[in-house]
Amino acid sequence: MILSASVTELPFVGEKYASKLKKLNITTLGDLLEHIPSRYVDYRTVGKIGKLKPGEHTTIVGQVISCNSVYTKTGKRLQLAKVSDGECQLDVVWMNMPYIVRALKPGVFVSLSGKVSFWNKKLSLTFPEFEVLSDNRETVHTGKIVPIYPETSGVSSKWLRSKMIYLLEKLNPNDVPEYLPPIQDLNFVSRFEAFRCVHTPREPMEAARGRDRLAFDELLELQVANNLDKIAWEAKNSAHKIVSDKHKLDKVINKLKYTLTKSQSRSLGEILNDLNKVTPMNRLLEGDVGSGKTVVAALAAYSVYTNGYKTIFMAPTQILAQQHFMALSSILGGTGIKISLVTAGVKTHAEADIYVGTHALLYRASAPDTALIVIDEQHRFGVKQRAKLASEMTSDKLPHTLTMTATPIPRSVALSFYGDLDLSTLDEMPKGRKKITTWIVPPEKRDKGYEWIDQEISKNKIQVYVVCPLIDESESEMLTQVRAVKAEYESLTNVFPQRRIGLLHGRLSAKDKTRVLETFASGEIDILVSTPVIEVGIDIANATIMVIEAAERFGLSQLHQLRGRVGRGNKQSYCLLMTESKASKTKNRLDALRHAKNGMELAEIDLSMRGPGHIFGIRQHGETELKFASWSDIALMKKAKQVAHDVIKNQGKYAKLLTHYKTKQVAGN
Repeated sequence: MILSASVTELPFVGEKYASKLKKLNITTLGDLLEHIPSRYVDYRTVGKIGKLKPGEHTTIVGQVISCNSVYTKTGKRLQLAKVSDGECQLDVVWMNMPYIVRALKPGVFVSLSGKVSFWNKKLSLTFPEFEVLSDNRETVHTGKIVPIYPETSGVSSKWLRSKMIYLLEKLNPNDVPEYLPPIQDLNFVSRFEAFRCVHTPREPMEAARGRDRLAFDELLELQVANNLDKIAWEAKNSAHKIVSDKHKLDKVINKLKYTLTKSQSRSLGEILNDLNKVTPMNRLLEGDVGSGKTVVAALAAYSVYTNGYKTIFMAPTQILAQQHFMALSSILGGTGIKISLVTAGVKTHAEADIYVGTHALLYRASAPDTALIVIDEQHRFGVKQRAKLASEMTSDKLPHTLTMTATPIPRSVALSFYGDLDLSTLDEMPKGRKKITTWIVPPEKRDKGYEWIDQEISKNKIQVYVVCPLIDESESEMLTQVRAVKAEYESLTNVFPQRRIGLLHGRLSAKDKTRVLETFASGEIDILVSTPVIEVGIDIANATIMVIEAAERFGLSQLHQLRGRVGRGNKQSYCLLMTESKASKTKNRLDALRHAKNGMELAEIDLSMRGPGHIFGIRQHGETELKFASWSDIALMKKAKQVAHDVIKNQGKYAKLLTHYKTKQVAGN
């Protein structure tokens, strides 16, 4: 089969299903093949009905005795079946699946896989996967390791499994060609075998082996692309050379309300040294929440200004762009520098020395007088964006690039994967910054916590963030305890009837988000209920309490960044980690957040606690940049880096691989 062919080539997949699959970024057969499971359920254990135990995942093979639809007192429609394995009988329950009654006629032999639980005080299988058995057909959804895929409305894991089995049966090794030459010590399965392993593993290690091969390919492609891009970027030797005026710069630094930390001074020196070269700078400025990255970037922009050139300051959202504009105006006020905030919908703006806006500002970066681009929270800015810059330049000069991130990158990851990118680190906090007091709040202490918050608002006139992980209540078994932001907003209006409560989430328009934050910043909202949209960059000094609902569902680094939204002023600040989990692993992770000294230490702890796999668990939030790999795959990253260097040095040996990459790049454009 041709993997570039449309998914409509599959039987019973028309334009309607193609439209649904597009929401999962699946348009071709190759995209479907690369849509790998997020987790697996092991149904290989085939049990006897008489020996079942509550809570276990099992498979039962038996004969249908009866199957009927019934209605509960509350109006819910259930499907109840009775199945016998020849020795004992078992009740099986589904909800709102009337077609099951037609499929499971009495006398039919069936395979059922699911979780054993109690129904009407009897052991039962509730909502299991099922398949009518046939003499010549292997089961797909039961009796084996069953993959669970990322889904969308109208496209279930069961549907995806059936299509994947069909696709794998039609493929042969020539349809999934090898691009890597034999490499000693790698010991990977072939790409063809890798896809079979991840979609139809016979045992857990097969799934791991398949994912490792696909993850290695993905990491290698990123490494090679970064290396080639860096070589091409540096070969241009065409940046504006910025000569720092120490006297003028010191005057600005001496007017600041605080003294620069040693790491701020060191990082500024590294940046100024890069700016003084004709090779375009490509540097990552990494610093903990509140460590003072913006002031370092502002001083670099001021040096650019004193040389007669302009700076573009890009932020991922309009909210953060506005905040950067205010911070830059404060830091560089009185220097004569003109700063312009570029807002959506306005095509012409006053001439300025620093333009601040979202990544749509990229069009402005190609102007011949732009010498520096500062990008906030986009450490993957590089391959595509710099290629776009290079292709659209109206002069022979390329701008220097400074990327800032508050996302703590573990040292092992930085050394193994970002080794080709120049790195500056802010590893200390400004003097006078108070440590945020962090508490873990179990359900029995929630009401006391609310009373204390109300007292703090009355006594100290402070404001509060309450962060929830989801927008809508989910009926999924995994998420029943998660407090959705809308439900939490309604709940808190009853808990705090005298308080002004606001709501902020990602589905609001940019205009409405800005309006809510401006209202909060002006003190007209006491408690802001939000999704993690406030995770990065929001800076409101009077907000001193951060409440994080379902804290166990966030990674440690994300919890640390959320906590960093408070403690921005001179008042004591607090973070309340709300959790209903009793698991010791949860307690250990949240205790680590309480005691760790900084985000970098937490990133290392998170890495060691989560481990390299995630094969038999839910994929972590925030790993959307990688399809197969994980940022915790340290060993794979090191292998990919070693092979990438060999690819660059011996391009003839890897001609097939490089041709493949170029073909993908052209197709992607």
